[in-house]
Amino acid sequence: MHTRFILLQTSHAGNVGAVARAMKVMGFDDLVLVQPRWHDVLQREEAIERASGADDVLRKARIVQSWEEAVEGIEHLCATAMTPRDFGPPTVEPRPHFAQLVAMNQAIAARSTEPGDELLAADTGAPVAAQAHLQASSAATEAPPLRSLGLVFGSERYGMRNEEVYRCHACLSIPTNPDYGSLNIAAAAQVLAYEWRMALGGFGQGATSAPPSTEQRADAAEVEGMLAHWEQALIHVGYLDPEAPKKLMPRLQQLFHRATLRQEEIHILRGIARAMQKTTHIPKP
Repeated sequence: MHTRFILLQTSHAGNVGAVARAMKVMGFDDLVLVQPRWHDVLQREEAIERASGADDVLRKARIVQSWEEAVEGIEHLCATAMTPRDFGPPTVEPRPHFAQLVAMNQAIAARSTEPGDELLAADTGAPVAAQAHLQASSAATEAPPLRSLGLVFGSERYGMRNEEVYRCHACLSIPTNPDYGSLNIAAAAQVLAYEWRMALGGFGQGATSAPPSTEQRADAAEVEGMLAHWEQALIHVGYLDPEAPKKLMPRLQQLFHRATLRQEEIHILRGIARAMQKTTHIPKP
């Protein structure tokens, strides 16, 4: 499964290199930086030194200026945070969440496998994996296979902002010592890279490939564009007050994330927004 590591407003070149090293050790190479402090961070000596041989990951890495560019093509986004938010996506531990994602893809593959075919699945033997298979069986009834995952890391000083976490499908919290839970960004990236690689089957055997599907999930950028369209339409019809939006749009964002939208459904929802915008604005009484 395609995996992308996304770093937001990174301020230390050494951390970029260390994350690249953590990624390569676990077989990942898609790194995207959003508005890093240094425009030449990928060529800085400290980054290259800390990459320790993962120069190819740095050379392939991209620097972008917006969230939308960073998440384009990614279907499932995982935020990272030490403490749970009072609102937003569910805060979960990485291991059971990753196991559930893989189990869901395996359930989808099993659903479409002809009788007598053997399902190639990673057998971890862990209770977490067994529970994840049970939870995923019903979720996979109609969902298309998941093809891409993004792991998002905030800045070293402030972490991820609430509005960035709200844009994700899940918020990963690594279990740590309750008396001292501070993790360097590269250390957190290494832990998550390891957990995700193990969920995919490790290096002993390849990860199960999802079967071809006629339906495709909408990626994060497509969902973001649809939500922006809906925001304009809701303002137009007088349902959303831009001066006091409260949490309407983040709640809609979470609703659509849970719905696992397909690309065709994005087109339908945009059509609804266009129809709303064509109506005559009715001011509030």
